Amino acid sequence: MSELADRLAATDARIAEAARAAGRDPGELTRIVVTKFHAASLVRELADLGVRDVGESRHQEAGPKAAELAALDLRWHFIGQLQSKKARQVREYARVIHSLDRDSVVDALGRAADGAPPVDVFLQVDLDPDADAAAEAGEAGRGGAAPSRVPRLAERILATAGLNLVGVMAVAPLGAEPRPAFARLREVSTALRELAPGATAISAGMSGDYADAVLEGATHLRIGTAITGNRPPRG
Repeated sequence: MSELADRLAATDARIAEAARAAGRDPGELTRIVVTKFHAASLVRELADLGVRDVGESRHQEAGPKAAELAALDLRWHFIGQLQSKKARQVREYARVIHSLDRDSVVDALGRAADGAPPVDVFLQVDLDPDADAAAEAGEAGRGGAAPSRVPRLAERILATAGLNLVGVMAVAPLGAEPRPAFARLREVSTALRELAPGATAISAGMSGDYADAVLEGATHLRIGTAITGNRPPRG
């Protein structure tokens, strides 16, 4: 086996172990391999190993990779901050978008629908403990909507043609224990389901904290370096 295959197998084994520790079925989890800064050749090797869910956070990388690998059976997840002006281009290849956090992006994606099948979207939540206070003061956070603003943004997504709200997404705050943050995300998810019963998914957990995310109900794990290895230097 290659080093990539070894890392993939080891990570999948740890995911399964975390699921069992949480009393969950490993089969209900979606493992997304984040290939940021890696060449399309690595994505092709991952596909040969059975990977189907691939994540990218920068359109300038994701677009060319998706075009080059269009013949492969891949599900592209856009997981980075999405600019409104890039919404139409990202929608052309992304099957799932994880980072809806403001009205302008929701509206841009709606305008880009053009009668195409709906794209699955996650509402990104800011898990910083001071997010609600910052939002009231008009300050921007690390990324994501403040929890108090989730219901209004969710209603906008639900009212926008071409978008299928599947759940919530978040990144654990820097310098904080991840599990309490993911527990807050789980609470936001539970509240959201009263408004959108079908929005049951939780996108949370990366290479360093996915076990905590699984314990708090994550359904989609965004894992990069634990599988791909260190990112190559940027040119």
